[in-house]
Amino acid sequence: MSWFYRHLVRPVLFSQDAEQIHNRTLRALSWAGRNELICDALESFFGAPDLPVELFGLRFPNPVGLAAGMDKHADALPAWPAFGFGFAELGAVTWHPQPGNPPPRMFRALADEAIINRLGFNNPGAEAVAKKLAQWRALGRWPNRPVGINLGKSKITPLDKAAEDYANSLRVLWPHVDFFVVNVSSPNTPNLRQLQDKTALNEILAALQEVQNQAAASSLQSPASSLRHLPKPILVKVAPDLSFEALDEILELAGPRNIAGIVATNTTITRPEAASPELQRIYAEAGGLSGRPLRVRSTEVVRHLYRQARGALTIIGVGGIFNASDAWEKITSGASLVQIYTSLVYEGPGVVQAIVRGLIERLEEHGLRDLRQAVGIAAN
Repeated sequence: MSWFYRHLVRPVLFSQDAEQIHNRTLRALSWAGRNELICDALESFFGAPDLPVELFGLRFPNPVGLAAGMDKHADALPAWPAFGFGFAELGAVTWHPQPGNPPPRMFRALADEAIINRLGFNNPGAEAVAKKLAQWRALGRWPNRPVGINLGKSKITPLDKAAEDYANSLRVLWPHVDFFVVNVSSPNTPNLRQLQDKTALNEILAALQEVQNQAAASSLQSPASSLRHLPKPILVKVAPDLSFEALDEILELAGPRNIAGIVATNTTITRPEAASPELQRIYAEAGGLSGRPLRVRSTEVVRHLYRQARGALTIIGVGGIFNASDAWEKITSGASLVQIYTSLVYEGPGVVQAIVRGLIERLEEHGLRDLRQAVGIAAN
């Protein structure tokens, strides 16, 4: 199946504009997600075996998740389990609807199996996404695995009002999903990365804590669910371009602000050496780089965070994961979960299944019974 995709399907897809084919694919998956029989058929081909992980009081059927950026509108939510994903992170979602940056804004670096994007948090806004999530539940198409939301800052919101912007989104979306990721590391919203500064991030997390407490207290009074009053995990997504010192400052907020984990990492603004004029042209485009060239640096960040936190903070590893070896590298460096995006584009719909099967084989090779036993074993 992987050979079929890479040699027959991918050339057809890659002959079209990157963002246009992305949108067409999401529309097709949105249609498929409404039909249980179609999703069951897809899962029979692409579903992944069980490799369960329990974190934050949630059960993940396997540790491979869909990274933010793929499904910003929650259009294809019911379809992702059919492709083997153990969880999905939707978004980024901002408080205000916004079109994002002008196109063209997605570029493939084929030789390096990378993507550059400068989409700029294009999404319909938190209230519209909350409505879409409620519709999926009403249709009985909600996934039987964790769903998260990536929260971004609206472009029109000034930095000194960022905390309020994030808090508004959390307040609207809180009842609908299982966890949240604070995105202060995208390179495609002007000055957003300044919010990774300890003081600015502390202000945002304090505002989110307040919303979380209010929502949990309100939910506790509702008889609808005995579990909904529990605090929902809030993680922070960091840039691969931060220094280790800056990462350490973010870790200092973990206890005071109840950070449940770190998503490491977002896309990078750095570029590898280009071996051809075509790559030089692509790498001259502004935006965040994802894919194979990001693997080494994102793993370095995962390893550093794991060492500094002494394994006490959950890390989700993202960046350059194309196969089981890449995922195993992230996990043994300290990641409890991993996420993919670019490899789904390059490797096709069977990539999650292949990664999970490979992880199971590696556990057996090392005589380990549980994935938790592998987390961080190569970090020291």
